[in-house]
Amino acid sequence: MKDILFLLKHDFPDGPGQPYYCPECALINGVLHYYPWLRHHVEVRYVDFPRPRPEVVALVGEANQGCPVLVLGDGAPAVVEGVRIQTHGARRFVSGAEEIGNYFAAVYQTGRPH
Repeated sequence: MKDILFLLKHDFPDGPGQPYYCPECALINGVLHYYPWLRHHVEVRYVDFPRPRPEVVALVGEANQGCPVLVLGDGAPAVVEGVRIQTHGARRFVSGAEEIGNYFAAVYQTGRPH
């Protein structure tokens, strides 16, 4: 299994008024734009805003369904210096834009967040 990156779809409703986007997901979308070859290594899945997010919950549990979240594939390193790798059962994952950016830099040699 490849690493799987879950991002929220943009323009989601959350009450009255204009639709929203997730700033952290937008940041990671920007990283994917800067380094389009990442999509060959990481499977990107866009999920709806409302919780529960069944596809995410199935892999990393209800408590960890926040996005962005990167579920690590079978061949992923067990330890990455400077990155907090969390676990849910046998699955390992990285949460948040900065942590995911640091993981991409260490594992896939992209630029790193400043």
